[in-house]
Amino acid sequence: MMQAGIFTGYFPYGLEETAQKIRGLGFNTVQLDLHFKDIDLSAGQITKDKAKKVRDTFRDHNLPVCCVSGYTNIIHPDKAEREKRVGYLKEIIRNARHFGSPYVISETGTYNTESDWVHHPKNKTEEGFEECRKVIADLAQTAYDHGAVFLLETYVNNVVGSVEETVKMFAQVDHPGLGLLMDPTNYFETHNIDRMDQILNQVFDTLTDKIKIAHAKDVKRSGDDKSEKHADIGDADAMESHTFRGVGEIELPAPGLGSLNYDLYLKRLAEKHPNIPVIIEHLSEDDVPRAKKFLDGKFRENGL
Repeated sequence: MMQAGIFTGYFPYGLEETAQKIRGLGFNTVQLDLHFKDIDLSAGQITKDKAKKVRDTFRDHNLPVCCVSGYTNIIHPDKAEREKRVGYLKEIIRNARHFGSPYVISETGTYNTESDWVHHPKNKTEEGFEECRKVIADLAQTAYDHGAVFLLETYVNNVVGSVEETVKMFAQVDHPGLGLLMDPTNYFETHNIDRMDQILNQVFDTLTDKIKIAHAKDVKRSGDDKSEKHADIGDADAMESHTFRGVGEIELPAPGLGSLNYDLYLKRLAEKHPNIPVIIEHLSEDDVPRAKKFLDGKFRENGL
């Protein structure tokens, strides 16, 4: 059976309290965000002992860590800023096994300096793609050298956004240290959202064998608000990846609040990954019970 999981970052507490609250909601796996009120896991501060403490705390609450968040703009155009961001991502990758999972996830980045999720013309050039490919190949090798796997997460405004770009990246970086975080909502734009089933089938027809972990959020047209959207999730220090809710024509709300064909998504996902963790995102703590009930209901309806 598929497992419903949650990002730890939606719970702005200390380590022990976060684990207690998540387990109290009936989850049995988490995507680990390195963000707790009582333990410093920032750049240069990760140690084997700290990682083990985090891992063991979640294990003690029957919440095995299925993957680790490493979200950052890996191709930031300021080379010093890029080096800092990729350096921290590599630090996380080197310690991934100590945290309890080989899988570390990041988006593929943008050349826009104002936001990690806003388009830049260079994103869709051969030069931009090649520069991103080199970074991803390096991350994949770093992961492989440390018993880990770097999972790229696509997003339409980043360098790797479309199904075709994702297939191209995996063809050019054919490496055991690279995998795919499956989030179908990230492939939709205004020009293809009305062809949802076609796009979903294309994703799974071409990329199924690369998938390691899956996400659960939703997608819909944004209406009149074309701005970059962020939500208040009750944590002033929250990572932007957790407050982000879409930009331009497309909004990315919590699961069950949009138009994603969840029945088709989960059925196709289950064909080759029947026990995969499906991690809920894009919500605040108070909405977690509703979202979990929605996802569990879809699992039940589809016999998954």
